[in-house]
Amino acid sequence: MAITFDNATKIFYLDGKSITYAFYINPIGYPEHLYLGSRIGHDAITYTRAIGARSKNATPPGRDDLDASEYTYNRCGAELAFFGTGDFREPAVQVQNAAGDRLSDLLYVGHEILPEKPKMAGMPSMSGGETLLLHLRDAVSAFGADLYYTVYPDCDVIARRVVYRNGGKADVTLRRAYSFSMGLPTGEYEFLSLYGSWARERQIERIPLHHGVVSVDSKRTSSSAPLNPFVAVTEKGTTETKGEVFGFSLVYSSSFVLKAEVTANGEAMVTGGINDFDFSWHLAAGETFETPEIVIAYSDEGLGGMSRAYHDAYRTYLINPRYVHAHRPLVVNNWEATYMRFDNEKLIALADAAAGTGIDTFVLDDGWFGARNEDNAGLGDWVVNTDKLKGGLTRIIDHVHEKGMQFGLWFEPEMVNEDSDLYRAHPDYAIKAPDRAPCYGRHQFVLDLTRADVRDYIVNAVNRVLDENDIAYVKWDYNRNVTESFSVGRAPARQCEFAHRYALGLYDICERIILTHPHVFFEGCASGGGRFDGGMLYYFPQIWTSDNTDGFDRARIQWGTSLCYPLSAMSCHVSTCPNHQTGRNTPLETRAAIASLGAFGYELDLTKLSEEEKKQVRQQIGAYQQVQDLILGGDLYRISDPFASEYFCELVVSKDKSKAYVVGERVRGRAYDTPRRVRLKGLNENKQYHITQLNVTASGKALKQAGVILPRVNDFGSWSWNLNEVK
Repeated sequence: MAITFDNATKIFYLDGKSITYAFYINPIGYPEHLYLGSRIGHDAITYTRAIGARSKNATPPGRDDLDASEYTYNRCGAELAFFGTGDFREPAVQVQNAAGDRLSDLLYVGHEILPEKPKMAGMPSMSGGETLLLHLRDAVSAFGADLYYTVYPDCDVIARRVVYRNGGKADVTLRRAYSFSMGLPTGEYEFLSLYGSWARERQIERIPLHHGVVSVDSKRTSSSAPLNPFVAVTEKGTTETKGEVFGFSLVYSSSFVLKAEVTANGEAMVTGGINDFDFSWHLAAGETFETPEIVIAYSDEGLGGMSRAYHDAYRTYLINPRYVHAHRPLVVNNWEATYMRFDNEKLIALADAAAGTGIDTFVLDDGWFGARNEDNAGLGDWVVNTDKLKGGLTRIIDHVHEKGMQFGLWFEPEMVNEDSDLYRAHPDYAIKAPDRAPCYGRHQFVLDLTRADVRDYIVNAVNRVLDENDIAYVKWDYNRNVTESFSVGRAPARQCEFAHRYALGLYDICERIILTHPHVFFEGCASGGGRFDGGMLYYFPQIWTSDNTDGFDRARIQWGTSLCYPLSAMSCHVSTCPNHQTGRNTPLETRAAIASLGAFGYELDLTKLSEEEKKQVRQQIGAYQQVQDLILGGDLYRISDPFASEYFCELVVSKDKSKAYVVGERVRGRAYDTPRRVRLKGLNENKQYHITQLNVTASGKALKQAGVILPRVNDFGSWSWNLNEVK
């Protein structure tokens, strides 16, 4: 069994592939964290508790007979921190009771070990097997918390969530409802997060943990480009290959918070979940509230080990099983070739240029519907613009099929323009507060997905297009965040439920559209990579990584993204030069090399390529087809950091160690440059490998220890190597 309980010591042991998560029920009845690390035996490890002279601490409620140094909850690694027991740290839950107090005393009342993980209601989550269900209850209010822990025998992650339960007779209000808390062993730690902006997503920042609270959050009703719902707490000095790492990734797509707190005594605790800013939730007697899932990873092999743990877990247990081993569509998207200025003839010319290259899907982007010629009109009117596309979509779809390709289409279902038939008929569908002028973003408003009638409109409108046309691929965009969290359909006292209800509404329409069209491949997008999170990956097997397709910037964006999310989830396209976001020129070879470390495609005007460039495109697609399986399921090793080095280099190795793929780029050069050597990690030391492009044969041990000298290339030059085992 992956989950065991020692009744004598009251210790729970949760054993993953090579990790153990352990906590116990202390003599008071609080679940207290003991250990997360490399797999250990089932020793009575309560001796690891950090206790001492703490006479200034409070004892649990009503227990003046106890030694405060031994049992104060202010010092233990709480599995669910709460306020009102002498614990002054950031609580994971705060409930306002009928009397007005905000106190809880959640004690253990029992547990269950379930053979299968229960499905979450209306929210995305990991699938999985054996699950521990821990029941906590406040004896005074009857408020309860059910803590779920799911173990994965082939992955080094633990999935956690909480169901809060009003077991009393009076209504209560949740003022904070996080997904977890977890203590860390005493030590010096750094806090790693992914920050950014549009066109500069998921840059890496590491700062020392200090006394007090370090946090990242979003208040945008979206997981956001500025801060991603993933953090790692690392041992000081951790590298890609060495050091302990604790990863925390929320499977959630709305306003969130993740924080780490260090107490005056140097002890650390991590908490997080739904952002409690502008949040409250009314719970009537008997009602429950389910939190988003947090996926906790551990590695003692540095950041690389943590990343591979997340990649394995998300590819296997989060992404739609239909696409776990399926090759992704190899697309050409018309956006940068035409923007909204196209007609049938232009699209047919682009399709003709794509035919015979190996591209298998032609995607028509924004501008095909309503009065959509600029970005100030048409959103919400999901009806083909027949002035622009004579004969509707049929003509272009038929032509694309004749050329041996599938057809894909762009939508932005959550949005509406003021200049649209939908807004003129239903202005109340847009999110805005009464008697206040709304904010504009990209000339558009966000639709109120908390309302059932709005969701029904979206589902029916999108389904109608998908049902009436042969569409194999959908790009689902989201180009602005919510600025006015208000719904005309909800009572004033319930307005602080808005952000979470928006997420539930989004998941509802995704479920209803995607489940009724299982043959359609859905790609997520949010003004680039603004909503790149586990919640979206549950519905969309890949997400547009960034609107910035520059060959230099993408090396950094994809590097940062890969800390948590697998290569197969990153939509990566080759675009034109000068780059439309940076104005930079990079070789076509380099743009393709960086894009090959993800779901590969093109976003440029193929009709303007020279014959030599068209030949390169065919060669690039052929080369990518040889490594698709590695990108889908291989182990990633980040070798040379583009944030800290003149070079970018990554290596992907097959699970059986028989193949590998190396991609690199020289991001900047210097005079009289010293030759750079890279050591190829992750290979089987006892196998012999042939590097095709170098005509070199060497053992895995030699390639790992002695390494390979990088080729001399100009700035933004690149290389790609294929390694195959020599039998």
